This record gives sequence, C-alpha cells and structure tokens, in this order.
Amino acid sequence: MSRASRRQVLSIGPSRPVRSIAMKINQLLQQRASLLRQTRLANVAFMYAEVGRFVGRIVRGNLRGQVTLYLADSTAQRAWPILVADEGSQAVLEEHFLDKDILDLADLLVFTAGNEPRASFTFRLEEFGSRFGLALRHELEAAGVELTDGAELPQDKTRE
Repeated sequence: MSRASRRQVLSIGPSRPVRSIAMKINQLLQQRASLLRQTRLANVAFMYAEVGRFVGRIVRGNLRGQVTLYLADSTAQRAWPILVADEGSQAVLEEHFLDKDILDLADLLVFTAGNEPRASFTFRLEEFGSRFGLALRHELEAAGVELTDGAELPQDKTRE
C-alpha cells in the first residue's frame, strides 16, 4: 500500500470524504520561530488596539484621576478584577466600565507587564495611553509594522 493511499480519510456527511493534509514535522519545526514571532506581534497589535479603545473611552467620558486595578486573587477573596477610583467618583467610573471591560483591562495590563508578577496596577487615567501603549507601539515599530490611526479590531466571536 502506498503512503498516499494510507492517509486518513475523514468523512463529513454521508458522501463527502475529505483527505487530511500531509504535513511533515520538520516543516513545522522549521517554521516554529517564525510562527511564534508572528503570534507575539499579533498579540501586541491586538493589545495596542485595545489601548486605543480604552483611551477613546477615557477621553469621551472626560475621565481623570488616579485609579487602581486589583487583579483577581483567591487569597484576597477577590474572584474578579476590580477597578477602584483612588481619586474622583467610583460611581462615575462604574458608569464607564462594565465588568467585561474591567476583565479586558486586566488582560491588557497583565500582558503589558510581561513576566513581572503584579497584584494591582495604579495609574492616572489621563496617562493611560502613554503609560501602557508606548512600549507596545515601540515593539510594533521595531518589527516594521506600519501603524495607522484608528486601527479597528475585527470582531472576535470567541470573546463573546
């Protein structure tokens, strides 16, 4: 029996067999470094666009002052991250950031911190873009990524 005839055949429906695509492990291993780099850049680009989305929300809401985002911590009996207004009104902050927004913000801040373990992030809202977006921007530019103003994120159905 030839190698081609031993390939697995997957059935989709009663009469539509689909042959699997043969891929050699050496090809994957040779592409690994490039794929990891592209994945990292895609994540940096996504987070950079997220920074822009949060900056837009902060500017539209004319939000100012120092806030602290406390990450989820089971030892502190905090199952979800919380955003606390250290200055200004907590109620105003809660009007502009839903629970999902705070989860997204926590993901963003943890990503920008890299391997540095943190329990919280304290920052001024009016400095958010420069504080968290600048390093992401530099990494993208260093990789030769062309940045456009108002880069929009495609709809991610897995995040809904």
